[in-house]
Amino acid sequence: MENVLLVVLLLLALALIGAVLLQRSEGGGLGMGGGGGGGVMSARGAATAMSKLTWGLGIAFLACSLALTIISAQNSQNQSVTDLIATPGAEAPAAATPGLPDVSDMMPTQNTAPATDAAPSDAPAAPPRAE
Repeated sequence: MENVLLVVLLLLALALIGAVLLQRSEGGGLGMGGGGGGGVMSARGAATAMSKLTWGLGIAFLACSLALTIISAQNSQNQSVTDLIATPGAEAPAAATPGLPDVSDMMPTQNTAPATDAAPSDAPAAPPRAE
């Protein structure tokens, strides 16, 4: 049920964004300075179809958010975040925490041979001497 509400909430959010962007700009921020009678608080401004659609989408978004919060709270009623923290004296179950991988095969091999005075194999060979 939570997943369905999350999808509905996402669709409502996208529709609400689209409805707000499609509305005609009246100048001035937050409806101020638009002139007499064209703002959101006037009767004529609230009567437009896009404004009603925006209000409806906003109310549906709020209701869906509240429903999702209530359902999530009911599902996690018997759980607490502090239950996830392991106490220092208790061992965590082995199945709950994954073990670290064995990285010994990923480490480069150590050359333990004694050092010699010979030139390394990747060094260029010295040119032959002319006698």
